[in-house]
Amino acid sequence: MLIVLSGLPGSGKTTVARELAARLSAVCLRIDAIEQALVSAKVLAGEVGPAGYVVAYALARSNLALGMTVVADCVNPLPVTREAWRAVAASTSSPLLEVEIVCSDAEEHRRRVESREADIPGHALPDWAWVLRHDYAPWTTDRLVIDTAILGAGDAAQRILAAARG
Repeated sequence: MLIVLSGLPGSGKTTVARELAARLSAVCLRIDAIEQALVSAKVLAGEVGPAGYVVAYALARSNLALGMTVVADCVNPLPVTREAWRAVAASTSSPLLEVEIVCSDAEEHRRRVESREADIPGHALPDWAWVLRHDYAPWTTDRLVIDTAILGAGDAAQRILAAARG
């Protein structure tokens, strides 16, 4: 199964992804880590652009083909990125669960963004102004919405697991 956790920075995606991956013994693909590795390798001529997502799609596809459950941790801001994850699942005949992680409490969301410390060497975290102006398209398809202003990581993971088991 492919479980894609989407949402703005600071919404709680990585915390929930770690909890979920541990409970499932799943492969966890974090776009931030992939993108920082590409930057650190100095193999790109300019901006990372879609390269991190393209690498993640390939890693997800190969792990799904091995029968592994994959948890993707990404902003996934646009219909094109969301459709690409759907194509990855379809190409491996894997079930897909799309999850949007939100933090409905704006003050709490801002506090999280402003108090975070980078856990990936060299990774520059976005500030609150960047989060507010990020291009994040509204969803037009079904997905499970998890509000981390209400649910902690453990309860969020439990709710996702229940949805995955159908």
